[in-house]
Amino acid sequence: MYLIFTIFWSIRTVKYLLFWIYLWQLKEYHVGRFLDHFKTYKGKKIVLNYFFPLKIILVSAFIFASELFSIWFLILFFIYVLESFIFLKQFAFENVKKPKITLKTIFLTSISVLSFVLFLAWLYLYVSDKQELAWLLAVDILLPLIVSFIVLFFQPFFVLLRNNILKKAALKIKESKDLKVICITGSYGKTSTKEFLATILSNKFRVLSTKEHQNSEIGIAKCVLNDLKPDYQFFIAEVGAYNKGKVKEVCSALRPEIGVVTGVNEQHLSLFGSLENLLSAEGGRELAECLPENGLLIVNGDNKYCLDLYKRTAKLSPENKKVYSLNKNKIETNIFADNIEISKDFVSFMAAENLQNGGKNLAHFDANVLGRQNVQNLLAAICAARELGMSLEEISNACKDIKPEQAGITLKQEKHGINIIDSSYSANPDGVLADLDYLSIFSQKKVIIMPCLIELGKKSSEVHEKIGRKIGQVCDVAIITTKDKFKDIKKGAVEAGMKEKNIIFSENPNDIYSQITLFCTKGDAVLLEGRVPQKLYEQIF
Repeated sequence: MYLIFTIFWSIRTVKYLLFWIYLWQLKEYHVGRFLDHFKTYKGKKIVLNYFFPLKIILVSAFIFASELFSIWFLILFFIYVLESFIFLKQFAFENVKKPKITLKTIFLTSISVLSFVLFLAWLYLYVSDKQELAWLLAVDILLPLIVSFIVLFFQPFFVLLRNNILKKAALKIKESKDLKVICITGSYGKTSTKEFLATILSNKFRVLSTKEHQNSEIGIAKCVLNDLKPDYQFFIAEVGAYNKGKVKEVCSALRPEIGVVTGVNEQHLSLFGSLENLLSAEGGRELAECLPENGLLIVNGDNKYCLDLYKRTAKLSPENKKVYSLNKNKIETNIFADNIEISKDFVSFMAAENLQNGGKNLAHFDANVLGRQNVQNLLAAICAARELGMSLEEISNACKDIKPEQAGITLKQEKHGINIIDSSYSANPDGVLADLDYLSIFSQKKVIIMPCLIELGKKSSEVHEKIGRKIGQVCDVAIITTKDKFKDIKKGAVEAGMKEKNIIFSENPNDIYSQITLFCTKGDAVLLEGRVPQKLYEQIF
């Protein structure tokens, strides 16, 4: 009986072992991001599940009421059988959360499994049956801490390995004499700007850019080592960060000549600990410090933090600092957009360059991207390409090669003819508001499906109320898929005139899809904002 008990314990332990390594990988092995997850409703549910309180009670029961050992054993046996069958069912339907296969996850999983095998061997050889039960239960309860200890214990070794890879990448960059490096950072707009600039420059030059989700120091370094060839003329790196000093670490290795700061907001504020730390990294200060004196800094003139960076960067002359903006009346603006036309399928505008003699250089732009925010991202790319020797006419022609998916938001048709606006790549406060602006173009019923935003720190409630007010102005129905700041979104939406019954919390993909198909008809529009449930995504498409 004890052997069968141990088998079921092992099955459910494998499930949670894989899950905890998956969660660490999802949070990029960042302690702050990992801990911040447990401030969310879903994070709390992970630990405080149905069985956890019962297991805590059973620990006390084994200690203080050992005479009823048989009863406690049967209850625990039943729990492990049930957990094992749930895991096997999830496995059969390929619904198990497990880490992506990398050398790091293989190593961590192997060490974890080996540790538990040795633990079971020790129990079998040296511990009595009754004591064995207590030990198994204790390890079960402490499993998140045990796996986290293994991850953190080996993290310094992986940091050393990462630093070695970064040094090799830095050496390769240094040896590439004719290569110009462009680094792009910010709280939002980084990926789209990188994609637009890479497409534009590729029409005239040999260009390498970092791939999707490749904005960490190790991802950028691997891109350099694996993909950079001697004949490349430009390397464009999207640089992300969750700590002060990370952008500086990457840029010190890449030695960029051009830096682009796309915009700064409260995204990841809780991870940085303070706005000052955030402005140092994502705010572009570290990037600006790493530019040479003859380097070029390009900033978003519509963002107050970027304008502050422009004014504070004294090491660069005014000629080496450029501003792009949607507002032609900004004094500092070097390039701006005019006659902006936003349609369901594309954006159209005039890009105007302010010349030193007081005149203007103009060109018309059409791009197959969605939303006004992407005009801003295009301006960043246009400004950079212009400084690198391309004419506005050349850039305008190159923009015709930009694909909708490069903008991070696409328009698709659901099988019943419902317009699906897919912006599920990621979500940040400015991005959500911008996507709602785009949604407002649609004339029929409008629905948003989104989770609450995370890692916003003390500003979280304020930001979600603001998003709620925008939802109330634009949408007929809002379905919020996480519970954390649902009340704040609802409060803002009601203030804007939305009916309470039309602001729905639902995390069940089947229920959400049913609500969409019941409420929407052909021609209506549904905005998928941020990481909506994968099963819902599969049902829609």
